[in-house]
Amino acid sequence: MRRIGLLAAVVAACLSVPALAEEPDRTVSGEIVGADNQSYKAIPFDVPEGVERITVRLTYDRQNKTVIDLGVFDPQRFRGWSGGTRDRFTLSESDASPGYLPGALPAGRWHVQFGVPNARPDSRSAYRLDIFFDRGEARNATAAIADPPVKAAPGWYRGDLHMHDAHSDGGCASQSGKRVPCPLYRTVEAAAGRGLDFIAVTDHNTVSHFGGLRELQPAFDRMLLIPGTEITTFHGHANIFGPARWVDFRVGTPGVPTIGAVEAAVQKAGAILSINHPSHPSGEICMGCGWTWPDTDWSKVSAIEVVNGFNAEGPLSGLGYWYARLNEGKRLAGIGGSDNHDATAGPDKAPIGRPTTVVHARELSQAGIVDGIRAGNVFIDVEGTRDRLLEVTASSDKATAAMGESLRAAGVVRVQARVQGVTAGTLRLIVRGEERERRELGSGEAEFALPRGTACGWISVNVGSSEGRLLLIGNPVYVTCK
Repeated sequence: MRRIGLLAAVVAACLSVPALAEEPDRTVSGEIVGADNQSYKAIPFDVPEGVERITVRLTYDRQNKTVIDLGVFDPQRFRGWSGGTRDRFTLSESDASPGYLPGALPAGRWHVQFGVPNARPDSRSAYRLDIFFDRGEARNATAAIADPPVKAAPGWYRGDLHMHDAHSDGGCASQSGKRVPCPLYRTVEAAAGRGLDFIAVTDHNTVSHFGGLRELQPAFDRMLLIPGTEITTFHGHANIFGPARWVDFRVGTPGVPTIGAVEAAVQKAGAILSINHPSHPSGEICMGCGWTWPDTDWSKVSAIEVVNGFNAEGPLSGLGYWYARLNEGKRLAGIGGSDNHDATAGPDKAPIGRPTTVVHARELSQAGIVDGIRAGNVFIDVEGTRDRLLEVTASSDKATAAMGESLRAAGVVRVQARVQGVTAGTLRLIVRGEERERRELGSGEAEFALPRGTACGWISVNVGSSEGRLLLIGNPVYVTCK
């Protein structure tokens, strides 16, 4: 009894860490003693059916110079080893921590593998393993491995939401000048060089790049790396941001009978869906590029890629398509993405960061950016600058709403716009997709007044250059007239 009490006290002392929001699904406690020096210990734990991610976290008493190396075996095979490099790891079917193997997570008896390269004679070091599962709606394992926000403060964050690398059809020049699949790290490096706050890497129909993003994130600790997939079908492409798993894209097969099945799977994977380049042609000229699914459930769509690469205006622009959906009563954020396929591309070939999507988010984290897109306080910087800003609010009586929000209007609606980083140009007031008024920028601030009943539906503000080019595209404020 005295030995058990001593062990409990030591465990409590060495594990006095701040409480975490998630509770482990399994906890295993024990101790390493001097006799364990230079030996291996297999610590069993059971995995139930239906687990989609496993995260293991090790805490132990290091005061006696005890060292524990860490690895894991599933019921059939070796799944990874990190030695003493890290105190936690994660595995899922799509990705895993560096040193660990992604793949199926079979139910049954698993073993955390300890290696003990050093344990002093007569030493006793308590340890605890906390084991977390993603299963059903619970995402304990994801929460347990999540990185802290890159920035914890609310603000405007700039990113590129559409890019490709070697995991799909991204290519660049090799050392000898040959065209080769372009490594993921080049995309991330190029984005960091552009000064972006976040990127989403969206390879076609795969999640094989997710592990690489997990590996690269600690090295790029000023920029958020969001895992994404471009769902590429015969009748349209759509990006999904932040999925917890692979989403089956094979519309028309027994498991995916309709595009609605894809939309439902995206929601179950914890992601949001954005329609890509909807106005592009389809058929042999660009197979499946335009969005032509007639049975789209727009309630499950969060955004539309309004600007793809250089296509802010003209027949390939998504602006008219987006405005038409808004006029149908859909609530969809307008975003942009470079659709970059070569991280080394020059300024005339859809470089990373042009356009830039600028999101007002509570913090620079995956959840913060995804929620910010969903909320719609977003604008598109068409030329991908680092300093242009567009803030829009609408007010009526005592009510005020920002982009993406709703306003109940009983009288005159006043629209306030503030612009930074544009020295000459025009502010364009858009009402239900039509330009209602245009003003010179002047001081960078302007107010428009819309008489009672004329702002119903939605309003937005765009910014153009003095030559007439679109520079900034604002998202709507949704107006309900009393």
